[in-house]
Order: sequence, then structure tokens, then C-alpha cells
Amino acid sequence: MTETNDSSKIGEVLDAGRIGILTTQSSHGHLVSRPLALVDRDFDGKVYFFTRDPSPKVDDVKAHPQVNVAVETGKGYLSLAGTASVVKDAALIDELWTTGAEAWFDQGRDDPSVALLEVDVDTAEYWVSNEPKAVTLFKYAKAAVTGGHPKNVADTGTVSL
Repeated sequence: MTETNDSSKIGEVLDAGRIGILTTQSSHGHLVSRPLALVDRDFDGKVYFFTRDPSPKVDDVKAHPQVNVAVETGKGYLSLAGTASVVKDAALIDELWTTGAEAWFDQGRDDPSVALLEVDVDTAEYWVSNEPKAVTLFKYAKAAVTGGHPKNVADTGTVSL
């Protein structure tokens, strides 16, 4: 895996993604993963999720802000490591509000429990393939038959932000 400053691969996967698996550390020290809808926006080093405050994931983030977000799409995979915080900035919530978020809050945007989880990404690992799935599967089959390893099945890298 190569170290790079090119965050375009991160944006490419995030643009195709709808769900991020947020992993937090519970008060008992256990890792807990939850699927959350990614807020659709251009990647600038941060990802956002709407959440309720209070909630168990908010408690986890307040006690242990180091988190991971995993994203899988037809474009590839991401593993985003970063620091999470709970944001109640009304202007930012208004800017990012969607009808999808509306479905989760009984009083809509005016629900007092509306909050954002903001993940400030420190590092991102990506695995991106722009080849058709059939080509990738062929490379795996060829490697299995010849006894080698699949070659050039994905562009991989680590981005430090």
C-alpha cells in the first residue's frame, strides 16, 4: 500500500457510498459498529452523520473520540480513521439537512435531539477498482489456476490528512 496525499480516491468512493459503518469504543472497552447514513457532501477531510443526542453512540464518542468509518461501494472500499465529535451547530445542521434525516426525528429539524457526528479524518486507506467486476473475477480465477496471486485488481493507498 502506497502513502499518498491524493484524497480524490476517498471522494470517489464516498460519492458512491450511502452507508458508513461507524466503529466506536463502548464504556466497557468493546468495539461497537453501527451502520449510519453518510451525509452527501464533497470530501474536505470530514464526514458527517445525523444522530440523536443523547444516544449510546454519542456517549461512546464523548468518552473515546477515536473512531473508524468503513465504507463499501461498487467503486471500492474505504477505512477512515479519525476523531469524532458531537456538533449541534444549527447553521451546519440546516445546511446538511435532508429528507432522509427527517425520517429519523419525530419533530423533524426542530427535534431537540438532532445532532451531527463529525469525523475529522486523520488517515484513510482505500482499495479502488475501476475495472468491470467480470475482469476482476477473471484475474482471481487465473491466479487460482496458475498458483499465483491476482495482479492489478485494485488501486490501493493510504492518505494522511
